[in-house]
Amino acid sequence: MKNEKLSADEYDALEEVRRGVKADRVSACVGRNTKRLAGIKMFSVARNGQITITEKGQQALFLRRCILGLRAVSASADGDVKLDADVAGFLGKKAHIVAREGGYDITDKGRESLADIESQGF
Repeated sequence: MKNEKLSADEYDALEEVRRGVKADRVSACVGRNTKRLAGIKMFSVARNGQITITEKGQQALFLRRCILGLRAVSASADGDVKLDADVAGFLGKKAHIVAREGGYDITDKGRESLADIESQGF
Protein backbone atom coordinates (compact mmCIF):
# COMPACT_ATOMS: atom_id res chain seq x y z
CA MET A 1 0.00 0.00 0.00
CA LYS A 2 2.42 2.62 -1.16
CA ASN A 3 1.50 6.11 -0.02
CA GLU A 4 -1.80 4.87 1.34
CA LYS A 5 -1.21 5.45 5.03
CA LEU A 6 -4.57 5.79 6.69
CA SER A 7 -5.46 7.96 9.64
CA ALA A 8 -7.31 6.63 12.66
CA ASP A 9 -10.40 8.49 11.39
CA GLU A 10 -10.15 6.72 8.03
CA TYR A 11 -9.82 3.33 9.73
CA ASP A 12 -12.90 4.20 11.82
CA ALA A 13 -14.81 5.01 8.63
CA LEU A 14 -13.74 1.71 7.05
CA GLU A 15 -14.84 -0.21 10.13
CA GLU A 16 -18.17 1.59 10.24
CA VAL A 17 -18.93 0.76 6.60
CA ARG A 18 -17.72 -2.82 7.08
CA ARG A 19 -20.29 -3.23 9.87
CA GLY A 20 -22.92 -1.82 7.54
CA VAL A 21 -24.44 1.62 7.19
CA LYS A 22 -27.87 1.39 8.78
CA ALA A 23 -29.39 4.78 8.07
CA ASP A 24 -30.13 6.58 4.81
CA ARG A 25 -27.42 9.08 5.69
CA VAL A 26 -23.86 8.22 6.58
CA SER A 27 -22.12 9.45 9.71
CA ALA A 28 -19.87 12.50 9.68
CA CYS A 29 -16.84 10.22 9.95
CA VAL A 30 -17.78 8.29 6.81
CA GLY A 31 -18.75 11.50 5.01
CA ARG A 32 -15.38 13.13 5.73
CA ASN A 33 -13.43 10.17 4.42
CA THR A 34 -15.51 8.83 1.52
CA LYS A 35 -13.79 10.76 -1.27
CA ARG A 36 -10.25 9.67 -0.33
CA LEU A 37 -11.17 6.09 0.53
CA ALA A 38 -13.11 5.73 -2.74
CA GLY A 39 -10.17 7.29 -4.59
CA ILE A 40 -7.75 4.68 -3.25
CA LYS A 41 -10.29 1.92 -3.95
CA MET A 42 -11.16 1.02 -0.36
CA PHE A 43 -14.76 2.18 -0.70
CA SER A 44 -17.11 1.62 -3.57
CA VAL A 45 -19.86 4.19 -4.08
CA ALA A 46 -22.87 3.06 -6.10
CA ARG A 47 -24.88 5.41 -8.30
CA ASN A 48 -27.57 5.56 -5.64
CA GLY A 49 -24.96 6.72 -3.13
CA GLN A 50 -24.69 3.45 -1.23
CA ILE A 51 -21.19 2.95 0.17
CA THR A 52 -19.62 -0.50 0.52
CA ILE A 53 -16.16 -1.60 1.57
CA THR A 54 -14.02 -3.23 -1.11
CA GLU A 55 -11.75 -6.25 -0.79
CA LYS A 56 -8.79 -3.87 -0.53
CA GLY A 57 -10.50 -2.05 2.35
CA GLN A 58 -11.19 -5.33 4.13
CA GLN A 59 -7.54 -6.31 3.74
CA ALA A 60 -6.41 -2.98 5.21
CA LEU A 61 -8.64 -3.53 8.26
CA PHE A 62 -7.35 -7.09 8.69
CA LEU A 63 -3.72 -5.97 8.49
CA ARG A 64 -4.42 -3.27 11.07
CA ARG A 65 -5.97 -5.87 13.40
CA CYS A 66 -2.87 -8.06 12.94
CA ILE A 67 -0.51 -5.17 13.73
CA LEU A 68 -2.53 -4.19 16.80
CA GLY A 69 -2.60 -7.84 17.91
CA LEU A 70 1.16 -8.19 17.47
CA ARG A 71 1.71 -4.99 19.46
CA ALA A 72 -0.58 -6.25 22.22
CA VAL A 73 1.29 -9.57 22.50
CA SER A 74 4.61 -7.74 22.50
CA ALA A 75 3.51 -5.29 25.21
CA SER A 76 1.93 -7.92 27.46
CA ALA A 77 4.25 -9.09 30.23
CA ASP A 78 2.48 -12.43 30.64
CA GLY A 79 1.26 -12.89 27.04
CA ASP A 80 -2.34 -13.19 28.23
CA VAL A 81 -3.83 -11.38 25.23
CA LYS A 82 -7.10 -12.31 23.53
CA LEU A 83 -6.78 -12.37 19.76
CA ASP A 84 -9.47 -13.07 17.20
CA ALA A 85 -9.08 -16.54 15.71
CA ASP A 86 -8.30 -15.24 12.20
CA VAL A 87 -5.63 -12.85 13.50
CA ALA A 88 -4.05 -15.49 15.76
CA GLY A 89 -4.10 -18.00 12.91
CA PHE A 90 -2.46 -15.59 10.47
CA LEU A 91 0.23 -14.43 12.91
CA GLY A 92 0.90 -18.03 13.94
CA LYS A 93 1.12 -19.21 10.34
CA LYS A 94 3.61 -16.43 9.60
CA ALA A 95 5.62 -17.46 12.72
CA HIS A 96 5.19 -14.07 14.39
CA ILE A 97 3.61 -15.56 17.51
CA VAL A 98 3.47 -18.96 19.15
CA ALA A 99 0.52 -20.17 21.16
CA ARG A 100 1.07 -21.33 24.70
CA GLU A 101 -1.21 -22.14 27.59
CA GLY A 102 -3.11 -18.99 28.50
CA GLY A 103 -1.96 -16.81 25.63
CA TYR A 104 0.76 -16.13 23.10
CA ASP A 105 4.46 -15.32 22.95
CA ILE A 106 6.00 -13.13 20.29
CA THR A 107 8.82 -14.75 18.29
CA ASP A 108 12.07 -13.15 17.17
CA LYS A 109 10.59 -12.91 13.68
CA GLY A 110 7.56 -11.15 15.17
CA ARG A 111 9.80 -8.66 16.99
CA GLU A 112 11.72 -7.95 13.78
CA SER A 113 8.50 -7.42 11.83
CA LEU A 114 7.10 -5.16 14.53
CA ALA A 115 10.31 -3.10 14.54
CA ASP A 116 10.07 -2.78 10.75
CA ILE A 117 6.42 -1.73 11.01
CA GLU A 118 7.28 0.87 13.66
CA SER A 119 10.16 2.23 11.56
CA GLN A 120 7.73 2.81 8.68
CA GLY A 121 5.45 4.80 10.95
CA PHE A 122 2.47 2.45 11.13
